Amino acid sequence: MSFTHVEIDYPSLSRETIDGVRYYDTPNGSKLVSITSVISHYNREIFREWRAKVGNAEANKVTKQATSRGTDMHTCSEYYLKNLEIPKVQPLSEMLFKQAKPTLDKIDKIHAQEQSLFSYELGIAGSVDCIAEYEGELAVIDFKTAKKPKPKEWVDHHFVQCAAYACMLFEMTGIMVKKFVIIMSCEDGEVKVYEEYDKRKYINLLSEYIREFVEFKLQEYGKAGRH
Repeated sequence: MSFTHVEIDYPSLSRETIDGVRYYDTPNGSKLVSITSVISHYNREIFREWRAKVGNAEANKVTKQATSRGTDMHTCSEYYLKNLEIPKVQPLSEMLFKQAKPTLDKIDKIHAQEQSLFSYELGIAGSVDCIAEYEGELAVIDFKTAKKPKPKEWVDHHFVQCAAYACMLFEMTGIMVKKFVIIMSCEDGEVKVYEEYDKRKYINLLSEYIREFVEFKLQEYGKAGRH
């Protein structure tokens, strides 16, 4: 199968990590915080509790495996959608990609892939997995891997990330997506697709994520200023 691409001139952004937080340098010279860092901050207590429950050694092992598996899935999907030869990856990752291919084949008219986007209005930036038509409707598409499918309410933060990219795309190009799509390829052999049309819900939730992050940073600066 051959995928078509829509040519859009996006600026190239550099990025750096400062005190554990990722930032992007934008065309006007400002640094904008990564949406990934904003989401990680919002969910930090959940991961802290999980780490305390399973122990550091197990948490590190699971995190490393998930990161490796996810990176491979993103790489294979990126090459496939760019009509390029798929690179060699670990056997598990290859299986996860191959079982997702029929779902990936529902994608076309690709507007962006692994592309840096930003929003001056929201003060955030990030690199989107894919913006393309999914089953004929323009969507922000996120690729995920997991041991088994998760309940939809557990992937709210993924939809928030999609909402962030949708806002960035609209601010930069005036293009509006129709929906958010998360494609999750699981080790149990299932490929779960989560679709969401209620963009307003997750844009509102995005505002809450950003507000909490900004308040936290202001408190940090306040404490630093008193020392």
